[in-house]
Amino acid sequence: MNSRIHLVIHAPAERIFAMAADVERWPEILPHYRYVRRLADVEGERRFAMGARRGPIPVKWEAILRPLPDEGRIEFVHTGGVTKGMWVAWRFEKHAGSTDVSIEHRLELGWPLIGDFAARHVIGPQFIEAIAGRTLRRVKQLAEAGGQ
Repeated sequence: MNSRIHLVIHAPAERIFAMAADVERWPEILPHYRYVRRLADVEGERRFAMGARRGPIPVKWEAILRPLPDEGRIEFVHTGGVTKGMWVAWRFEKHAGSTDVSIEHRLELGWPLIGDFAARHVIGPQFIEAIAGRTLRRVKQLAEAGGQ
């Protein structure tokens, strides 16, 4: 399952990047996030346990966070939960007066027979894209209002 969502945000890329990289604050600024907890770092990697809601359904996972400001990208690698192994990248493309922000997801489930179908038709659109879309819309709202 490969997906990409994006929005044009009328705010500086640096402001948006800071909000997106500060995952420990996400439950304060993103109403659909239940928690983000720092886990023990392994080999210098920043690791987190994260939980959100898709409507009434709670979801949870663990991920490594890799902020790459010089490359205009933030990467996550999911290390726990149903989406274990998923790669996520936030990308920030600067334009005059705005920033094109995209979130890309790559997920391959190793489940026999149903993995590809589940990833492409259920987990991808119903959970991953729904939660990421809500996240990106809220970040847009906050960034354009000048907040963090």
